[in-house]
Amino acid sequence: MDKPDQEKKEPEDAFTISALAEEFDISTRTIRFYEEKNMIFPQRTDGNQRIYSRRDRARLKLILRGKRFGYSLEEISEIIGMTEVDFDEENQIKKALKFGKRRLAEIRERINELKLLEQDLLSFQENIKTRLDSLNTSPK
Repeated sequence: MDKPDQEKKEPEDAFTISALAEEFDISTRTIRFYEEKNMIFPQRTDGNQRIYSRRDRARLKLILRGKRFGYSLEEISEIIGMTEVDFDEENQIKKALKFGKRRLAEIRERINELKLLEQDLLSFQENIKTRLDSLNTSPK
């Protein structure tokens, strides 16, 4: 018999929606959204409660990482092998590398654009500062 103050825990290979939401600091609605998009597949208890497997947890972690890196859900689905039935680990890695290389190129391009913008703004500030200084030193 359980002690009254002992918490009941889910098995090590099973996670509740609230446990995953807390672990990843996301809402339960977000998790249900990924379920609706057929990216994770929880089992249901007799009471209709969602129970997520270690595989679901790993997929959720990959989805969130992909979103953080700026991938679309479609790209994430491809990377984690949702779009192909016979998607093996080697193909999954190759796909992730391909998307990663493309995303890195986009980020580098954006960095270059931001550097140019920074230079333009610094030049503009210097010009208007020079103009302000000339106005302040001019006889009135």
